[in-house]
Amino acid sequence: MIAPPPLGTLHPRRILVRGVNWLGDAVMTTPALQRLREALPAGHITLLTQEKLADLWQRHPSLDAVMTFSRDESPWSVARRLRTERFDTALVLPNSPRSALEVWLARIPQRIGYARPWSSWLLTQTVGLRPGKTPMPRRSVNEVKRLIRLPLAVPSFAAAQPQACAVHQIHDYLHLAGALGANPEPLPPRLEITAAEMRQAQEAWLEKLQVLGQASRLPAGKAGEMPALLGLNPGAEYGPAKRWPAQNFATVAREVSRSVGNCRWLAVGGAGDWSLCHEIASLTDNGVLNLAGKTSLRQLMALLKLCRLLLTNDTGPMHVAAALGTPVVVLFGSTSPELTGPGLPGDPRHQLLTSATPCAPCFRRACPIDFRCMTAIRPDRVVEAVLHSLSLK
Repeated sequence: MIAPPPLGTLHPRRILVRGVNWLGDAVMTTPALQRLREALPAGHITLLTQEKLADLWQRHPSLDAVMTFSRDESPWSVARRLRTERFDTALVLPNSPRSALEVWLARIPQRIGYARPWSSWLLTQTVGLRPGKTPMPRRSVNEVKRLIRLPLAVPSFAAAQPQACAVHQIHDYLHLAGALGANPEPLPPRLEITAAEMRQAQEAWLEKLQVLGQASRLPAGKAGEMPALLGLNPGAEYGPAKRWPAQNFATVAREVSRSVGNCRWLAVGGAGDWSLCHEIASLTDNGVLNLAGKTSLRQLMALLKLCRLLLTNDTGPMHVAAALGTPVVVLFGSTSPELTGPGLPGDPRHQLLTSATPCAPCFRRACPIDFRCMTAIRPDRVVEAVLHSLSLK
């Protein structure tokens, strides 16, 4: 058998990038896509992504085309469609066996991805883990209980620290793109939204904001003055361990609104977050407009771009907002800001709040004890972070 060419020496013309399946992870792949475009300016780059994420990639300068697949579509069906495109190279970003199987069935000559016991045989070239790679092991219940016997320290409040940059997940995708000659140096995640889309989103919800303002007991601005828009994202699809309590979000919204004056909160999320956002809105002075489940992905992007900041858990819209240039204030409990924080690690515009709970991060979907990693982050510290972020604008 003839050995494949060394990594980094390929000159592909038609490249398929098999994208990841989660919104936040997809945003974290954008630096790798930007570097891939720089390395292959004449290449035709197509991204394969789930239908639910297709709108994320509209007008993205790193891509020439986007192909989608449904959640229920089989790898064989996907592969048949890929085969007609005559790709010469596939870069597989997810670690899933299914992703490698799709490009193998499509008979793409060069198939590159991370070395994994269950999928390496489907690839023509495998990439080893990058130096400095930090795993995200889920702590066992027994380990969590052992760790909480340690003393509980004072909650911390700080922006992302530059020294944590090397462990961030964006480096995993950059390292993989380096197999095609891409520069592994990080760039800020980037998404595109047009001014026309922002105007349309603003006009679509302007009347509701005006009605909300008339019913609110909060301070109003001058006649005709548009209130400052602040985003609020209290959900987290991964699981309840990521979700700061609803009453805490409501407390922060009330206190910030009283301090800032003419502002309105836009509560965003999926359809499953509607009741959570409704609860928060009912606990405020009519200063929260519940848009959960009411927006398309493009409308959500436009609204996040219009917001002066987003108060959020560690979840997909956090990454979207940061990639659009909107500052975020984030509550981290079961996950690690060093590994999956928003934007480019060390960006001072973003405020990342954690507690010093010894069992965090545990990377569990649900807390097996008393949720102390999140409840230890007090609302007054979050108010302080939000007001600090607004003062920088």
